Amino acid sequence: MRRLALATLALSLAALRPMSAQTPTQVTFIGSPQSSISSNVAIPAGRASLWISGTVPQMADPKAPEGSRERWGDTKAQARTILKTFETQLAAKGLTLKDVVYMRVYIAPDKTKGGAFDFTGWFEAYGEYFGTAQNPTKVARSTIGVPQLVSPDWLIEIEAFAVFPADK
Repeated sequence: MRRLALATLALSLAALRPMSAQTPTQVTFIGSPQSSISSNVAIPAGRASLWISGTVPQMADPKAPEGSRERWGDTKAQARTILKTFETQLAAKGLTLKDVVYMRVYIAPDKTKGGAFDFTGWFEAYGEYFGTAQNPTKVARSTIGVPQLVSPDWLIEIEAFAVFPADK
């Protein structure tokens, strides 16, 4: 009886395994066509990658008073400066935003909006750079609300992970 139970368990577990799991040969973004992000990304073995650590916004107007929204901009404006910084950093390595496969985004509450998180501002900025005709890439992404970033004027910080194309 015990052998029969073990055999049945082994067959049940085997049925749960994919029949033909294959290592990907190219970077593959997987997810709903209606979503602005991918739910996962398959990366071929042996591909070189680039990790970009937490990148913070560039000051919008150094002459604006400290602590004012004009000095750093809103979430959308701050996100744009970070994505432009990514473009520069990636270009220095022969990459573009099309090579980004994952981003982790930290958003702090905006005091000028009653302490609310401006996820919409971030999503709008993201939509200007990803999932467009110029860059159809829809990265896998996590967006996390945090109480505050290092500077109380920063509303967003982003990390990115890019994969080099096979021919680089």
